[in-house]
Order: sequence, then C-alpha cells, then structure tokens
Amino acid sequence: MCGIVGLFLKDKALEPQLGALLTNMLITMTDRGPDSAGIAIYGNPETGRSKLVIQSENPQIDFPGLDALIGDRLGAPVTIAPKDTHAVLTVPAGTTQAVRAALAEHNPSLRVMSRGDSIEIYKEVGLPKDVAARFDLPHLSGTHGIGHTRMATESAVTTLGAHPFNTGDDQCLVHNGSLSNHNSLRRKLRREGMHIETENDTEVGAAYLTWRMQNGATLGEALQSSLSDLDGFFTFVVGTKDGFGVVRDPIACKPAVMAETEQYVAFGSEYRALVDLPGIDTARVWEPEPATVYFWSHADGPSETSKAA
Repeated sequence: MCGIVGLFLKDKALEPQLGALLTNMLITMTDRGPDSAGIAIYGNPETGRSKLVIQSENPQIDFPGLDALIGDRLGAPVTIAPKDTHAVLTVPAGTTQAVRAALAEHNPSLRVMSRGDSIEIYKEVGLPKDVAARFDLPHLSGTHGIGHTRMATESAVTTLGAHPFNTGDDQCLVHNGSLSNHNSLRRKLRREGMHIETENDTEVGAAYLTWRMQNGATLGEALQSSLSDLDGFFTFVVGTKDGFGVVRDPIACKPAVMAETEQYVAFGSEYRALVDLPGIDTARVWEPEPATVYFWSHADGPSETSKAA
C-alpha cells in the first residue's frame, strides 16, 4: 500500500506553487507509505544545459570540488548546487551519460537520482514531511511533477529503493502494486543494455517503459504495451519532459482518482490528496478506467489531453 500523487499544470501562473501543492498532496498520503518518499519536479530547461541530481551518504566530503573534477573531464563548465544529501550538477546538454560514467569511475558510492534537461528527483528514507523539509520541496517551481510515499513490500527500505525511479533522460515512474515477472524482465532488459541498479520491481517497470520509448514508442504506446507485457497489479504514473501518463492494470485493485480543471490535471491514490487544490470543488473528478491509458502533454499546447483505450 503506497501513495501516489501527480500534478500537471495548464496554467503557468501556478508554476511557482507546484512544489508546495505536490508536497501537501504527498504529506496527505503519509499513512499509505511511511518508509520513504520522493518527488520528481519538471522545470523549464536551460538552453544548452542538462542536469543530474546525485545523492551521497557523505555530502560534506563528496560534493566539494566535484564540479571542477567533472568539468575537467568534460572540458566544459559544470556547476553544482548541494541540497542536503542531494546535489544538482548542471552540465552541457547531451553529456549526461558521460557524466554518469565519470561519476562511477571517480566515486562509485555516488548515486544518480535523475538525469535530463528538466527533471529533478529528490528522495530519501523517512516520512514525507521530513523529506520535504530536508530538500525544501515546497519552494520548487515547475510545469508538472509526480510524487510517492512508500510502504516497502518487494525490497529493502533504502534511498535507492524509494520512488520515483529514473531510467532514461527526463523519464520517471511511481508505482503502487507489485509486478510478478520483474525478475525475468530485469534480466531481459539488462541484456538490452538498460541500466537497472536495484531489485525493486518498480525500477523494472520504469526501465521497461524507457526501453520501449527508446525503440520508437510514444509514451501512450509504451503504457499500452505494459498491459500485456507486465504481470501483476499496478497503478503507474509516469513523467516525461513534456507531461505525464497514467495506467492501471486490467483488475485495477489499487485505488486511483483524477481531477481536471482549466488550470491543472491532478492524480491521487485517494481523493483526500486533492482536496486542497485550487478550484477542486468545481473540478471534473473521476476514477481512471482499468486497462486504459491517459496522458497529457505540453508539447502540443498547454491543455493537450489524450486518452487511448
């Protein structure tokens, strides 16, 4: 039993409030998962720059000078912005894979939480309110984001085991449920070259979607194929650079509710996660259908909405 939240903003005036809105939604879901928590925030990308969010158990030792070291490796300017156990490395666009390799060579204990042009993931062990305070999540701004509070069932309670999982540039996934074929699928995806670090079933789901999209599928098509390729029960919320998508397995035993207004689209494991959103009293509220893919994108306009059955 985990808690999922998501918020896709149509109204740019709400972007400075995204972190605060998502944090409040996540804290409301604390009793669904008190083990660990995390949020993925998508902001407006900086032209010509990408970023990696990294995590360290010893940030006071590991972070100082890391920007200069990576910058020397790349032959280009790199900046670092520490935030508690995490830090945002801003690097030249298109170099995230090279930076990841350099980090692994320099200090294998450093963990990459996210990489891409616009995504930042912050996650740690602990209650949502404590994780939010450590990373000052309410003051983050952005266009859309997803969050998760975890009750561990498939793997250990660790930072790496917390959600969201990032397995491709600007892609991430949060999950409520359990996948029964994750071990065999993990082996297959690793043979296909996918980087999977944990034994968590959710990371396999995230890597599967990334693999499908790297092979030409749209987000909607990748989510649609998950209904036949993934065994088990699940509610997925997946984030991309342009938007987010939702899918529930054909049985749909995990709770989910959505709301839409002219300002936003919101997702919660329960309606109480949405009650403090602006204009919720006049929102269209519904339960996502089983085996149905919903996705929203900023790519074709701020109010683009699609649904594929």
